[in-house]
Amino acid sequence: MKVFKRILSILGILILVLLSLHTLGSLWNKRLPKNGINESMYLDINGSKQWINIYGKDKSNPVLLYLHGGPGSSTSEIDYAFTRKWADIYTVVTWDQRNCGKSYNQRQNKIKLTKEIFLEDGKELTEFIRSYMGVDKISILGHSWGSIYGANLVLEYPDYYNLFIGAGQLVDIVENEKAFIAEACKWGKNDEETQKLIEKIHPEEITRDSIEAKNKILKKYGYSVMKDGMDYFIGTTLLFNPNYSIMDWISFLQRDRQVYLDFFKTDEFKSFSLRGKYVYQVPYVNINGDMDYQANYKLAEEYFHKLKSPQKDLYLMKNTSHGLMISKSSDFSDLLHKIYKDYKWVYQ
Repeated sequence: MKVFKRILSILGILILVLLSLHTLGSLWNKRLPKNGINESMYLDINGSKQWINIYGKDKSNPVLLYLHGGPGSSTSEIDYAFTRKWADIYTVVTWDQRNCGKSYNQRQNKIKLTKEIFLEDGKELTEFIRSYMGVDKISILGHSWGSIYGANLVLEYPDYYNLFIGAGQLVDIVENEKAFIAEACKWGKNDEETQKLIEKIHPEEITRDSIEAKNKILKKYGYSVMKDGMDYFIGTTLLFNPNYSIMDWISFLQRDRQVYLDFFKTDEFKSFSLRGKYVYQVPYVNINGDMDYQANYKLAEEYFHKLKSPQKDLYLMKNTSHGLMISKSSDFSDLLHKIYKDYKWVYQ
């Protein structure tokens, strides 16, 4: 009994220490940069409450909207750690898209996700940012799902944007899965286990089983999304997150992602395809990994060479898979700084 009480006492002390560290770390990361901005807020966007953070070291810098992947895979639990590496050149807006991350609300689960809803969400958020920050146009950086989503926004509302940057660029979800199957068949030509996993992948209908099978194959052959880990420490990143309270973490763990799993299977998701959409009125930039088969980098290259825009550039990060901006955040940031210099004319 005494041992049990001692264990409880030690656990209590550890919890208090962690809570204290979380509070101190959060307060430190919430500080306002001199001449900059650090604000979080919930907005009414297209009939739902959605969360954003705006962070930059100089409010006179251009504004960059970062679109996370998924769909439904918010990164607010970690993204401050890598997006702040861009905050010397951009005022960065991070956004938990509808019904995920800090924007999650169980009452939204009954709303059927459509392309029209996502485009209206993006339009309304962009209009808010332009007004709130006092700028005519903003830039978009989208990763994975965020890249195909962002490209659609730029194509639909070109007057709102001055630069598009796609990372881990997705072009067409059905063709992407077909291309993956072709690659996986080469990797596991004589492997029965791999062949059985491939049989679970159906390009026309993405399911939880097909996602798990694809991830297992990627990991088995050295192409997993996070094969390189992270170049920053995840423990302190989570602990010192300035945007998450204890209640936020509890809500995060209780979220239901079924609405997005259902969206994967729909024609609405497929309708984001960029096939046949080759004319951009804003500069177009891609940053892809040469080991990215989650969003096939070869398809992204093919698409890049077909499109027309005022200026375009393609960057290929060596020995890098789909998690490029997280696993190699410093290298990615260096590239983004180069792009900023090369495209500075769009901000003048």
